[in-house]
Amino acid sequence: MTQDPSLTRPGIAPGISPVSPPARRRPPFALLAGAAVVLGLAGCTLSSPAETSADGSVSVETADPAAIGDVPENLRSFYEQEVRWEDCEEEFSCATIEVPLDYADPGRASIDISAIRADATGDAQGTLLVNPGGPGGSGVAIVRDSLDYVASERLREDYDILGFDPRGVGRSTPVRCYDAAEQDAARQESYPADASDDELLALLSADAKEFADLCAERTGEVLGHVDTGSAARDMDILRALVSDPKLTYLGFSYGTQLGATYAGLFPGRAGRLVLDGAIDPSLSNEEITLGQADGFEKAVRAYVADCQQRAECPYSGSVDDGVRQIQELFSAVEREPMTADDGRLVPVSTFVQGFILPLYDNGNWPTLTQAVTDALEGDPSAMLYLADLSAERRPDGTYASNSTAAFLAVSCLDYPMTSDPAQMKADEQRLIEASPTFGRFLAFGGVTCAPWRSPPVAEPAPTAPGADPILVIGTTGDPATPYAWSTALADQLESGVHVTWEGEGHTAYGRSNDCILDLVDDYFIDGTVPADGARC
Repeated sequence: MTQDPSLTRPGIAPGISPVSPPARRRPPFALLAGAAVVLGLAGCTLSSPAETSADGSVSVETADPAAIGDVPENLRSFYEQEVRWEDCEEEFSCATIEVPLDYADPGRASIDISAIRADATGDAQGTLLVNPGGPGGSGVAIVRDSLDYVASERLREDYDILGFDPRGVGRSTPVRCYDAAEQDAARQESYPADASDDELLALLSADAKEFADLCAERTGEVLGHVDTGSAARDMDILRALVSDPKLTYLGFSYGTQLGATYAGLFPGRAGRLVLDGAIDPSLSNEEITLGQADGFEKAVRAYVADCQQRAECPYSGSVDDGVRQIQELFSAVEREPMTADDGRLVPVSTFVQGFILPLYDNGNWPTLTQAVTDALEGDPSAMLYLADLSAERRPDGTYASNSTAAFLAVSCLDYPMTSDPAQMKADEQRLIEASPTFGRFLAFGGVTCAPWRSPPVAEPAPTAPGADPILVIGTTGDPATPYAWSTALADQLESGVHVTWEGEGHTAYGRSNDCILDLVDDYFIDGTVPADGARC
């Protein structure tokens, strides 16, 4: 069975390796330290025709015709649909929006997109659309569970905050693959430590085919239509249905790819967009994996250096010595998987999955240190707990989302991946050179999508000519979306404005400092565009 790829979620490449690299998304640090996630869209909102029930629990809304703009006639019914916003989750409104299954043939079938909205506390100037990354992250869950974290008090006063589950994710006509028991079994599976590359490839290929067949059987035709381009087109329908003439959006990690894709498709409708923790859309899957290998190697070195300044640190000697001790721990678990106090097996794939999660935020490094200390004493339970957070596994054994399945489905459609054995072996050597700690665990990801039944449908790298200024934020110590990717994306977008946070961890807004917070809020609320190259 295929290993779970989705550190719920850090962000390692779309390729899936035997050690399950994490998805490209912000992790749920609300469970670790304080909160996490993202937020997103805003803009100038015109009043839309609305009908509210007597008790105020249901509001039926349609798009203002001026906000719809020029759309193909065969899509007009989707832009003009009535949307029933009903009270939900105590303080929010929820709705289901209909979008085409296939934009090439929109009249053939439709699917549902689930959305949630928190009304502005003041006079709303627009709607702020939220995407937490992934692919596979739930915008519904982010708004419902972490609203205070993802939107500052200033933004919540000026904007309605809207989260949605992209197609294939969560409540939005989801991709279905494993059930909970099958996912548990996959996460406990261990490959032989002494297997040759050819033997490992054979095992991975067999598991990948089993997984792909299962996804196809349980999901059906939707599986071939969950690509990022289609999700971006869904966002334009959402934009119109909240009567915003232009999209205002804040996306994190994979959410930057979704936002940049939107800008490339609809440059004239791209309003105030902030892309934080940027992905370079011109890179191949293999280039992304290599960049993240390098990023996580730098992150583990920064973590060890910080740890060695503290009395409770388990790493002795120099930084090189400490990193080598982590590598030896991984090797020991690979040779002999550990058992947690609940009886579950912890193979090296799951162990590394748990280890990587706290590297996304330096505020969580002490949590990682304690988990490593426990593991060195023979108890992997804390590391398994971190891996469970990554995989969104609840204490009762159920999983909170389908993020693993959605991650795979979107990635296999978005990226052509090489499955040639010779090329993957050569890539493995490059990964090991870039990251002696994690590189070998990130190899052979191409086998995962090889048996996928739908071919990749990736959009070209966006340039968005004529779009309003788009803010692209990079963090100098970001392991999941390396800093260089943010400069590359800003350069590719004709109206890109690059902003730097000099810090550690994945993404900046909501977890960095007042400089970034004020810069982003001023841009959204007042339209103040920072100087290109601004640093915080």
